[in-house]
Amino acid sequence: MKIRTGFGYDVHQLQEGLPFWLGGIQVPHTHGALGHSDADVLIHVICDALLGAANLRDIGFHFPDTDPQYKGIDSKRLLAEVMRLLGERGYTVSNIDSTICLEAPKVNPHIAEMQRVLAEVMGIEENDISIKATTTEKLGFVGRREGVAAYASVLIVQP
Repeated sequence: MKIRTGFGYDVHQLQEGLPFWLGGIQVPHTHGALGHSDADVLIHVICDALLGAANLRDIGFHFPDTDPQYKGIDSKRLLAEVMRLLGERGYTVSNIDSTICLEAPKVNPHIAEMQRVLAEVMGIEENDISIKATTTEKLGFVGRREGVAAYASVLIVQP
């Protein structure tokens, strides 16, 4: 059995008036993340961690922001494609551990729904997806509410 780990990190600027997609759901807020796709920072770090674990480069390689077909795309579609790529190589996801860094809005009330949506897209158990949230105690761009950051580590296996 081959066991591999992967790590992902991403940031997005927050901008007033945009929808805020996080973990595959739209979270009510006055600001949303700015990006070429729907800018779902949590899905992006999970994709990067999974791709890295399988040595398949990164999300920008597979879904470049210079390609108009990805403009405004639902990041759940990107995640589904990443899962397809892993499946082609015989990998399955053992677990995901992620952290979202954000001052507002509060993420905790939305975590169970994010887990449900992500598990459905990925074809894994909700219990295999850990989502945590923290602030940066008003420090840096996250603390000034200018952006959102996220981290993820994953474990994939190939029997």
